[in-house]
Amino acid sequence: MSHYPVMLNEVLSVLSPVDGGVYVDGTFGAGGYARAILDAADCTVVAIDRDPDAAKRADNLSKDYAGRLIFLRGCFGDVENLLAEAGIGKVDGFVLDLGVSSFQLDQAERGFSFRETGPLDMRMDPESGPSAADLVNSADEKELADLIYKYGEERKSRQIARRIVELRRAAPIETTGQLADIIRSCVPKSRDGIDPATRTFQALRIAVNDELGELERALDAAEKILKPHGKMVVVSFHSLEDGLVKRFFRAQSGGESVSRYLPQTDTAPVKFKLLTRKAVKPAAQEITENSRSRSARLRAAEYIGGAL
Repeated sequence: MSHYPVMLNEVLSVLSPVDGGVYVDGTFGAGGYARAILDAADCTVVAIDRDPDAAKRADNLSKDYAGRLIFLRGCFGDVENLLAEAGIGKVDGFVLDLGVSSFQLDQAERGFSFRETGPLDMRMDPESGPSAADLVNSADEKELADLIYKYGEERKSRQIARRIVELRRAAPIETTGQLADIIRSCVPKSRDGIDPATRTFQALRIAVNDELGELERALDAAEKILKPHGKMVVVSFHSLEDGLVKRFFRAQSGGESVSRYLPQTDTAPVKFKLLTRKAVKPAAQEITENSRSRSARLRAAEYIGGAL
């Protein structure tokens, strides 16, 4: 797979980098966004990634930009602390390209993909926390079923969890190939050609890396790290992420409350102005050139510092 920065033109159009600006690329990955921002203006990019391999790519890229690229190893949900520890003040923009990077998918030994058999890992930081194999082999049946349903929106979650628990009694489930075969034995092939293992692998990856928690923390940190009129741009790839971003931006821009079931109280201060009323989808040409982009959705807002 080529390392194609998804919806790059749309991201740059909203972010509008300016000379002297400071921008945070919270999901550095292959560096596509960072390079494009640095090329667009004489600015500085602070790149964040928890993957140790990303640090090597950032080091190579920084040689082309004379100190304008600063790499911080960590989770984008910790952006406020990471910036403070590095002595970096408020920034002009914060961009996130959520989900797994193509580098991670391409490396069978990272265990993100079922296209090739590898160890069942899925950790974005392979030096930290339990792996997908740890989760699959230790969680009880209900916990497995619940997370597969919640994070993968998989209707056959109970059957998959039951089968996993049955088979791991004989021997641990240790590879992506083993797990994919188990899932395929429970989930029929779909008409759209998407592999039956896709949703469960997504669910486990989200759980292992606390991806929704990271996103929530990053959204909450945005107002603390952005200058007035700073932009936040988020590209998401599934409905759970997009829903979180949509509800947050709507609530923070004076729209309806996060939950329509909660009582309406005093109006919260308006902190953001929506720059995208609806999610922006990739152009047809991009989807043709890069199939990964087909599910991408972009939302953006401008921090207005609590003032109308």
